[in-house]
Amino acid sequence: MFGTQKINENGILEIGGVSVKKLREEYGTPLYVIDKNYIVEKAGLIKESFKSGIFKTEVAYASKAFLTVGMCKIVEELGLCLDVVSGGEIYTALKADFPMERAHFHGNSKSIEELEMAVEYGVGTIIVDNHLEFELLEDICEKKQVKTNAILRVNPGIDAHTHEYIQTSKFDSKFGESIFMEETKELIRKIHGSEWIKFEGLHAHIGSQIFDVTSFLKEAEVMTEYIKGLVEEGIGVETLNLGGGYGIYYSEGDEPIDLELCLKEQVRIIEKINEECNLGIKKLQIEPGRSLIANAGTTLYTVQGLKTTYSGKNYYFIDGGMTDNIRPALYQAVYSGTIGNRCLEAKENLVTVAGKCCESGDLIMKDTKLQRAELGDVLCVFGTGAYNYSMASNYNKIPRSAVVMVEDGESALMVKRESYEDLIRNDVY
Repeated sequence: MFGTQKINENGILEIGGVSVKKLREEYGTPLYVIDKNYIVEKAGLIKESFKSGIFKTEVAYASKAFLTVGMCKIVEELGLCLDVVSGGEIYTALKADFPMERAHFHGNSKSIEELEMAVEYGVGTIIVDNHLEFELLEDICEKKQVKTNAILRVNPGIDAHTHEYIQTSKFDSKFGESIFMEETKELIRKIHGSEWIKFEGLHAHIGSQIFDVTSFLKEAEVMTEYIKGLVEEGIGVETLNLGGGYGIYYSEGDEPIDLELCLKEQVRIIEKINEECNLGIKKLQIEPGRSLIANAGTTLYTVQGLKTTYSGKNYYFIDGGMTDNIRPALYQAVYSGTIGNRCLEAKENLVTVAGKCCESGDLIMKDTKLQRAELGDVLCVFGTGAYNYSMASNYNKIPRSAVVMVEDGESALMVKRESYEDLIRNDVY
């Protein structure tokens, strides 16, 4: 179990001091439940582990994992920066009155409108992805007579062992410019010499859900070696952003990294090389997303069907599915869970949990052990705080689920459940 999750004397799961039965009664299902205390404690651990006596350190929350107006406010309260990747995420931050000087704008395909938005609203740092984007940004800044800060995303070519779709540092990745290309140094020289864009440094991100600490340490070594070459050329690199991708526990077999140890080692290695080679790095940044929010989330469903097929396969049918959690279909992601109102009963039934979408691949948990179930039971799926709500859809015209925050025995609605009227609100003809 994660965070404040516990089983009460009646065998019912509680999160943040609120039982899952009570949450269902008040808000319905499917329901995303976010444990605020987990977020606060995890953010504290990350900030404390990622400290340096030599340079400033910053933790930027990768908001693509889960972003609402309320989440922006929590990020601000915790003293974190905010990593945004679209105009919509910038707009959400603006509506939350997030201090935009602490926002970083990412993305490999930023539109002109999004770049203009970032400059107009004072986004603190724009992470430039490629040559054309730099030219567009410089032109926008010159026309608006506004200067901005930028760091360049580069690809260090580290093959992190994770799912193909979340590897971001292979030689053919769509993200960033390769450190093995001379054209990348030419781009750095252009940014460094720009009148309108201040070159602050470099960014790298090697992938997501990575369990091997050595991949992160290799990234630190490769990036500092690359910076050494730039410094020798007279190009100062004040900021090094190492991205995120720290692997977490989802289900049996996962071996999450020791995050505290990994962060301290990243800092130690860069401190050492920075001092030995006189690199002049002044700021070190990371961008945790999944590792901060995933295990703060639990999704509640109502069991509304049971079936045993001719082949003997057992199904539990739920009132949600791939519209609220696409990851099992997209990444073959594996989740763990429990029947929230039967936590004291043994998990003896080998079942597959299937969603309600008209797709054979709409399976949330495959061939897993769960308690016996009856119609109306509350199925709880753990670790759904990241890339569930943010990747939700209206496939089959299913309304998006509500999001609730729990803390110290209280619950509060973060996002309202969509209605059928919401589904056709923008239909014109």
